[in-house]
Amino acid sequence: MATHQTSQPKTTPKPAEKTPRLLADNRKAGFDYEYLEQWEAGVVLLGTEVKAIREGRVNLRDSYARVEGSEVWVYNIHISPYSHRGYAEHEALRRRKLLLNRAEIRKLIGKVTEKGLTLVPTRMYLKNGRVKLNLALARGKKAHDKRETIKKREADRETRAAVKERVTRR
Repeated sequence: MATHQTSQPKTTPKPAEKTPRLLADNRKAGFDYEYLEQWEAGVVLLGTEVKAIREGRVNLRDSYARVEGSEVWVYNIHISPYSHRGYAEHEALRRRKLLLNRAEIRKLIGKVTEKGLTLVPTRMYLKNGRVKLNLALARGKKAHDKRETIKKREADRETRAAVKERVTRR
């Protein structure tokens, strides 16, 4: 006995948009600099560097980017050696090339030539399996600006504590 099956159109499920997984954060840069604009850039890495970054062996403190010719390079990102490395090893503080569009690089060249502006890596994260770097065009804060930031942070903390205390009393 033959059974008749109706053919239904097969729908393939769409891959879920994954939220970027934060790998490293440069919190000190937020205290020292005022961010004006931000870009997302890919980073040219070696295999052992990617594995070490996935292990969380990366530090963005004191790192900066520079436009050289028509390319953008990032300096002083410390990537410690991969724990299960064999013979392959990478240099921890080598300069690494950033991947940006030509139009973005032209825009950066124009902005960085202004006095007092610099390029600072703020975050490193995984997006769709690729390592990305959030690059900010920044202006250095003066001492009084830093004091204002500290006052604002303390006021926010006190406000949150007062609200929490009020909610827990009820």
